[in-house]
Amino acid sequence: MTTMKKGLIAFIFLLSGITAFAQKTPYTNCPNCWIADSLGNHRVVLTYKGTGKVAKAIIQWRRRDNDPQNKRIIIEDAQTKQKITNVRSGNINRESGELYFEPVSGSGTYYVYYMPYKNEGRSNYPRGVYLKPEATASADWLSLSNSNTNIPLAEVKEFQSIDAFNTFYPMEVIATKDETDQLIAKNSSEAFLVFPEDRLYSIRMTDDLPQRWIERGPQNHFDGEASRGENFSFQLGLYAMQDLGDVKVTFSKLTSSAGQAIAADKIFCINTNGIGYDAVPFSKTLSVAKGKIQALWCGVDVPQDAAPATYTGKATISVDGKATKEIKLSITVNNTLSKNGGVDEPWKMTRLRWLNSTMAQDNTVIAPYTPLIVKDNTVSLLGRKVEVNKDGFPAQIQTFFTPEMTEYSKTPNNLLTEALHFHFTKPDGKNMALKSKGLHFTKTEPGTVQWTAVSANDSLQMEVSASMEFDGFIAYKVKVTALQDIDLKDITMHIPFKKDVAKYMMGLGQKGGYRPENFEWKWDVTHKNQDGAWIGNVNAGLQYSLRDEKYVRPLNTNFYLQKPLILPSSWGNGDKGGIKITDDGKAVLANNYSGERKLSKGDVLYYNFNLLVTPFHTINTDFQWETRFFHSYKPIDTIKNAGATVINIHHATAINPYINYPFIAWKKMKAYDDSAHAAGLKVKIYNTIRELSNHAYETFALRSLGHEIYSPGKGGGFSWLQEHVGNDYIAAWFVPELKDAAIINSGMNRWHNYYVEGMNWLTQNVGIDGIYLDDVAFDRITMKRVKRVLTNDGHPGIIDLHSANQYNKSDGFNNSANLYMEHFPYLNRLWFGEYFDYEKNSPDFFLTEVSGIPFGLMGEMLQGGGNPWRGMVFGMTNRMPWSDNADPRPIWKVWDNFGMKGTKMIGYWVESNPVKTNNEKVLATIYKKKGTALISIGSWADSDTDIQLSIDWEKLGIDPSKATITAPEIKNFQHGKTFQLNEKIPIEKGKGWLLIVK
Repeated sequence: MTTMKKGLIAFIFLLSGITAFAQKTPYTNCPNCWIADSLGNHRVVLTYKGTGKVAKAIIQWRRRDNDPQNKRIIIEDAQTKQKITNVRSGNINRESGELYFEPVSGSGTYYVYYMPYKNEGRSNYPRGVYLKPEATASADWLSLSNSNTNIPLAEVKEFQSIDAFNTFYPMEVIATKDETDQLIAKNSSEAFLVFPEDRLYSIRMTDDLPQRWIERGPQNHFDGEASRGENFSFQLGLYAMQDLGDVKVTFSKLTSSAGQAIAADKIFCINTNGIGYDAVPFSKTLSVAKGKIQALWCGVDVPQDAAPATYTGKATISVDGKATKEIKLSITVNNTLSKNGGVDEPWKMTRLRWLNSTMAQDNTVIAPYTPLIVKDNTVSLLGRKVEVNKDGFPAQIQTFFTPEMTEYSKTPNNLLTEALHFHFTKPDGKNMALKSKGLHFTKTEPGTVQWTAVSANDSLQMEVSASMEFDGFIAYKVKVTALQDIDLKDITMHIPFKKDVAKYMMGLGQKGGYRPENFEWKWDVTHKNQDGAWIGNVNAGLQYSLRDEKYVRPLNTNFYLQKPLILPSSWGNGDKGGIKITDDGKAVLANNYSGERKLSKGDVLYYNFNLLVTPFHTINTDFQWETRFFHSYKPIDTIKNAGATVINIHHATAINPYINYPFIAWKKMKAYDDSAHAAGLKVKIYNTIRELSNHAYETFALRSLGHEIYSPGKGGGFSWLQEHVGNDYIAAWFVPELKDAAIINSGMNRWHNYYVEGMNWLTQNVGIDGIYLDDVAFDRITMKRVKRVLTNDGHPGIIDLHSANQYNKSDGFNNSANLYMEHFPYLNRLWFGEYFDYEKNSPDFFLTEVSGIPFGLMGEMLQGGGNPWRGMVFGMTNRMPWSDNADPRPIWKVWDNFGMKGTKMIGYWVESNPVKTNNEKVLATIYKKKGTALISIGSWADSDTDIQLSIDWEKLGIDPSKATITAPEIKNFQHGKTFQLNEKIPIEKGKGWLLIVK
């Protein structure tokens, strides 16, 4: 039998409840034998052979849940399937339960359901509420049961779970207090005990020892078997007999009797050391409180060329820098060669090495971007230039995009009227001048350019370090040091925008649209996920965000209030900081102020901020017309016949069942992908980071990392989470049909390394063509890495982003486009989204916050199917088959009949658009090619109206004497009609037309 088959059988045995050691009462599973949502996930099977009206059962259930006496007991007659009402409890505790019941059918089988619950709350965010004890027994029966001193016993035949996934066996069957006390007494001189554990038996509990460990006892050795080339994992379970500080694990090399060796640097422990999502190595300070259990997940990267043999060495566990205990390691390497580290068998925990991956971290340039070029003090990148002043801040920012956003221009669009600059204002209102010591470029690579500058006077020193990347992102670290005691009225950063650039604004509590003439904002991180704004025009803009030096990305999408922004000590300055954006002569001045403060000599403040220069690239209109998403798991032929070209596979489907963990049904997914590819279609899958399915094989290994991967929280949610994870987590999305209960991720952490590796594996082994992102909880570092692995080896790497409108209390009143703008350079399409109102809005909102056009993207609509007339003004339809009565195929047919590929899109916002209407609330965008044009008209007028077209025939390239204006018949959109050139065109409120001129 091969090692792989042996491992699979061991794993199946584990799930089936078959014991690896003697167990008096077996633990089994009975899939779907009862309704869990009313009776709970667990029951005890009793066999009764006595007589009379009272039976007694003493159940040694060894429960990990607290306060079992406060949970209802339901006893059912197996023969009749009826609930028994004459029931009472004796002594109930975590170790055992004493029950009395009426054996209604006499001798036979009875079921004891001891953790019944009901789900309250929303179906996708349930609250599993455990039922309280109830009194249903009759007074006569209670009198009988209390007076009877010779009650026959029912035998505990087995413990059952509703399925293998819910079983407590073996790692959640607790030791009794007496067993634990005896263990402690026997080892009273030890600071801690070690229980080595197989990788298939994840250590789950932190407060109770498993009965399994009591029977085996603490060990000073671990024996395991691995294949050549395998990422082999094992656990060292630490039980603290006293408070332990700074726990570390180090490893010796492993050697065979023949002298061959596995180097010590091939062995690791994820709990004590690692490599961050940003490729920075780190050490963790691990403390374990007295009486607690800490799982130490370790791994050995067995070389592929390792000779089959038994390799021995040691793991040394130290506490507070002192070596305390050595564990002998004995790893038998068999003759099997593991493929790709064994990651195709993730239930063996072979992917833990992924947590420390640095895959795709090199900042190589990603298409369509071009390498950065530095000439003198100007940095050039795709469609943009940034001139750097001698103090390190932008002297000018330029973009080279046409207003149509379909081409690059040789004429620059200047964003600034003067350089971005700081003011240090004295109490008398006068500005303190700082003298620059010069600008120095410290790195000039194709993907990254960095520079530094120092400015100072006798009172203050300002050190500026900046890093600019190929997509237009600039990160500034501004360190201000007091060289002597000083009082300041204010420290401000001014961004002086040109007025024609500062046409629109989004962020800081302002919905996307025209910039207000006077705007003022104050910090409120407790309630608002706001630290910056985007200000710009369609073809030139700038997003800026003000950051604390200890900035941590907050949670988003319903969970902002549970982990909000950190108020920057510099910018916020208590409640003194804020932002004013007002007209200032020829400029629109963004005045970012922090208020008065006293600085003592040596005090340091960090006025850090980020910039994003928009747009990122031109819009790809041909991709918009040719790439048609089908957002549902359906047969390939059905999708192809619908005219779609790309399939989005959501989670909670047969081939992608578990949220953000697409690794369990991957063989089915691959078969589907192969079939789609054979039919000329592409397949993308739902896979992101925010929450993680409880079905992830690594769930408890990740839990062993404390709050690194999972956010702290009040627990609750679906019953499985309460029963197995216990507490200290945030329950997230739940799929009732699959019992898929997700847990919220903590933010920026090593799970992102795993995510990147996983995306690479899915691309290379399953054949996915991209991903569908449903909101995003990672930053631009991870996004770039993901785009690299998705597009490696010629894969298309298509990414579309959906977002529900983030402008609400739970999300901190942010704008989806503002929140996710750092990801826009790597997206192919937007889908904004639930709770976006396409009816009660203005075209400037549609343009800035929904369409994506000012950033080089195009989008689709969702809520209520969108508004097809207004949508086409921005080149948007809805997505099939997601919304009822919103089939985009009639419009797709118009695209095909007209021949949209190769047309030039000229939006209503373009001054030189050759087609305009005589009503400022009825807008026209054209799609132009030689000799013809498709005119999209959308109305934002308050009522039905008639409009006339004003056409510059010369610019349109059509002879008016031969021209015709035709409205093609479009199902659920418009009736067919021909208009005269000067005829008034009726427009219904909120609707419009698609007209063909030729």
